[in-house]
Amino acid sequence: MVVGGGASGCVVAARLASEGDYKVLLLEAGYSNKHPLLDMPPGIFKMINGTKYMRYHKTVAQPHLNNRVHEIPQGHVLGGGSSVNAQVYMRGRPADYDDWHSELRGSNDGVDWDWNAVLPHFRNMEDNNRLNNDLHGSGGALLVSDPGHVDHLSRLFVKSVQGLGEPFTPDFNGKRQRGVGFYQFMNRNGRRSSAAYAYITPQESNPNLTIRLQAEVHSLVIENDTAIGVKYADKSGRIHTVHCTREVVLAAGSLITPKILMLSGIGPREHLEDIGITCKNHLAGVGQNLIDHPEVPITARVKGKHGYYKQGEGWRMLKNGLQFKMFGSGPITSAGVEAGAFVNPTSPNDPPTIQAFCVPIVYVDRDTRDLVQDGYGLTVTTVVVKPKSRGTVKLASANPKDMPLVSPNLLKHSDDMDAMIEGQKFFLRAFDTMPLSEHVDRVMLPDPKEKSDEALRNYCKRFVKTNYHPAGTARMGKDGDPMAVLDPRMRVRGIKGLRVCDLSAMPNINAGNTQAPAMMMGDRCADIIMGHI
Repeated sequence: MVVGGGASGCVVAARLASEGDYKVLLLEAGYSNKHPLLDMPPGIFKMINGTKYMRYHKTVAQPHLNNRVHEIPQGHVLGGGSSVNAQVYMRGRPADYDDWHSELRGSNDGVDWDWNAVLPHFRNMEDNNRLNNDLHGSGGALLVSDPGHVDHLSRLFVKSVQGLGEPFTPDFNGKRQRGVGFYQFMNRNGRRSSAAYAYITPQESNPNLTIRLQAEVHSLVIENDTAIGVKYADKSGRIHTVHCTREVVLAAGSLITPKILMLSGIGPREHLEDIGITCKNHLAGVGQNLIDHPEVPITARVKGKHGYYKQGEGWRMLKNGLQFKMFGSGPITSAGVEAGAFVNPTSPNDPPTIQAFCVPIVYVDRDTRDLVQDGYGLTVTTVVVKPKSRGTVKLASANPKDMPLVSPNLLKHSDDMDAMIEGQKFFLRAFDTMPLSEHVDRVMLPDPKEKSDEALRNYCKRFVKTNYHPAGTARMGKDGDPMAVLDPRMRVRGIKGLRVCDLSAMPNINAGNTQAPAMMMGDRCADIIMGHI
């Protein structure tokens, strides 16, 4: 039984049903992924600001951000984030996984988590349209492609960052992460390659796989310290109890997986008892160690009608749709963010501390949209790739219908804030560097008249947002680690027949986008269950 049909859940469910000859029930709280706007790469920008395919978690007030409350959108659809995100294909760097392995060493029970162990999963999943070598695969289920359309502003950004001394990088998943270049994406020929399309669609007629949508899992059924099933509510609200004969795999995401565990009596004893839940298995780390990549925008008005402003409206939408239908080209084949960079502003030859995304629109979070005027513009977002800040996920009550209390603590650690300020300063220089500078009318955010570190610090507090990568809330750890929820085989400690394979299980976050790592973790979980590892 798999709880959660996101990126990792789709992979583990499909592989177990197709290769392991298991009877698999996949329970997904959200909706079907089959919708035209979800299929098209730029559909995210119509979906992000309000749709049933996203679930919007409001944070608790953040004292270090002047009590600001912001949102963490999460996919509420089969395929999870892979069905609604910007589709950037990024694995992180080898050192991320070597660090996992070092942290788990001594109790890994024969499961290695270093780069050499995870690389075959990335390669086997991948069907890359340009690369086929020792780092990239061809013929896998996941379609990975170069951008189908590159906006003029994206090309100017790449040239200007090179003008600042950064090398051009043709493959951010190659031997060198540092530099500026164009991302690869999980799509092909103007259609998204989500985990749902890549893994579930080919199994739709497989009698071993049963999928139930709008099935909100409330809790696990546990007997004799063994997970034997779950309780869930269907779309009408009726409660069902289903049992399994083998295992329950939780893949509901880093905000909902710990909620389900705690509602089932698995988690920090004091917190559970405070809200009236009997603690069946004290695991202090459940809901702790929340990690997310913090992101802050730099937004400028541009000269001329460049970028994607209003390209999805009126006659422009009709023109772009016609070009796509007739020629398979044009803006519809772009995910809306084609270029990016990895840099270390203070020590260029050391591992990058900042990732940047070049978005040829005015792009800010929902709670700050009224602070900047829309129009023809360019946004470069700066992201701290290895944040030290840690947050929490807690229960609001014992009622499964209540959303969890999420406190991400973005930029709370002073090192994260310092890194973000340096990232802002570096990419503000890019706006003043040829050839981009010739096309910039004015920088709108941050205020160009306020350039001090203190001014940037205050600006970051007001505009920081999630990069949509929450992770770590039920992390793997070695024996004896009081905060380790899972062992290295992704098994929940103290409960038999229960694993977690989504981003919750990450000991630390990877340096870059997290969708591909989530799928890798589902793939490894399937191999572990089937005895291949």
